[in-house]
Amino acid sequence: MLEHIARPLYYLGVHLLYASMVWFAAWVLTSIPRGSATAKYWIWLATSLNFVLPAGALLDKLLAVHLSWASPLPFIGGVGVRIAEDAGLAYTLGAVWLLGATLMFTRLWLRLRAERGAGRRVNDDGRPNFCVQGVPVRFVRDSHAPVMEGLVHPRISLPSGIDRLLREDELDAVMIHELTHAKRRDNLIRLVHEICLCVLWFHPLVWITGARLSLYRELSCDESVIRRGRGRELVSALAKLANPQQPVLLQASVSSFLSLRLARLATEPTKRWGRAASALLAVTFCAVLVLGVFQTVAHTACCFLIRH
Repeated sequence: MLEHIARPLYYLGVHLLYASMVWFAAWVLTSIPRGSATAKYWIWLATSLNFVLPAGALLDKLLAVHLSWASPLPFIGGVGVRIAEDAGLAYTLGAVWLLGATLMFTRLWLRLRAERGAGRRVNDDGRPNFCVQGVPVRFVRDSHAPVMEGLVHPRISLPSGIDRLLREDELDAVMIHELTHAKRRDNLIRLVHEICLCVLWFHPLVWITGARLSLYRELSCDESVIRRGRGRELVSALAKLANPQQPVLLQASVSSFLSLRLARLATEPTKRWGRAASALLAVTFCAVLVLGVFQTVAHTACCFLIRH
């Protein structure tokens, strides 16, 4: 038997099992109407990181001496042994994973290169750039919607003509939304999840996590607008930006999750986003996350105990 294959497969199986359980907890908690979208965004981010960071497997040797009661999970260990006993199957699965990961990393690299190239080719409309709260802002002719660009040093690009399409208070609402993206480095966070997806491309829950992150990323930025008293203005701005009758912004990407965002903005936030509800969601999720990591440690440390 190829132990060097069976052992990592067992570690991976246990880790993904409990990471998936944490995912289901995240889904249930974020489906509760109460609680802020910002809290739910961070819950999904932690869920994403929990998939790619095998904390349990990394900690098992340190905690093994304190977990003498731990026992292996036979249904996961059996699969690993079965694969390890068949060298052809093991190497085939390894090749399939490597091919998928290579394709995913290539896809990500091409997207990043295309975005970087588009940023270099951008055509400013001639007006001087300026900064808002330390974030560079520029007007460009080739953009169809407000967008936050850059990973470490974000900047905001506004389409030329948006200041004529939107009233000043509506443009202020849009800027608050984009500034929240920029200050939080949302593009960098998105890249971290996409790297996770490249590694775990075969896991459907990781794909769904990306969609949840995208949704709550937008909803949480909308909350920042509402807290500044610009919720109605953002609704009006979104309606104008998504209006197909406006030739300047015909295909505004801001229309992503538009119906959900408008529904959220139309409700009275103070009745739904209580700090207590958000804190309860966060504490409950953290408890589930810690329990998942502990269970992973327990069921991977047992292999260390058996071997030694």
